[in-house]
Amino acid sequence: MSNVVLAGTTGLVGSHILSSLLTHPSISTVYAYARRTPPNPSASPKLFHIPSAESAQWPSQFPRESNPKIFFSGLGTTRAAAGGLDAQRKIDVDLNYDLAKAAKDSGVDTYVLISSRGASSASTMAYPKMKGELEDMVKNLGFKYTVILKPGLIQGSREESRPLEAVGRSIAGALRRVSPKLVDFWVNDASVIAKAAVVAGLACAEGRREAGVWEVDMAEIEKLGRE
Repeated sequence: MSNVVLAGTTGLVGSHILSSLLTHPSISTVYAYARRTPPNPSASPKLFHIPSAESAQWPSQFPRESNPKIFFSGLGTTRAAAGGLDAQRKIDVDLNYDLAKAAKDSGVDTYVLISSRGASSASTMAYPKMKGELEDMVKNLGFKYTVILKPGLIQGSREESRPLEAVGRSIAGALRRVSPKLVDFWVNDASVIAKAAVVAGLACAEGRREAGVWEVDMAEIEKLGRE
């Protein structure tokens, strides 16, 4: 049984990770960062909310005394929601890194990050560049296991408005009804990504993977998430 920590609890993928963790028999406690109370439809006693209106305080609130084994991050935002590119970077890169460092300093062995296909610190585009920079930074922290999931377009229903993603999801939904093969190479469902993250994280924490960095591409996400 493992204690785990999750950031990005109320996001599209993060909310599915939370649901998967709360129902998984190998998970004893889920410490969830969130400004508001995370969803817990089944009133699971496993959920422990780490509340704070100011996300800058989150790294100092890391539950090190509970000896968590895995830290999951589905944390991210958009330029529009954050109020600009610099504000987005403070969350997508700075806060993510500070939380990862807090996890490493607390003795966490397994770090699981939801990143993105095409992420690269050498990219000339802001979003993949930020994702790539974060990947490089967390790799350098030297977790025993670093798991980086790199999904394509994420299929699912978001609370926040992302017009371009919504158009893409609409097209993907129509094509999937014709044939899943038309979307499998560029779309991953949020629930599948979440399950893949949990499966991969537990495989590491339970010693069923070799130590090091494990980059999980779209095809492997589908394989792990549909087992």
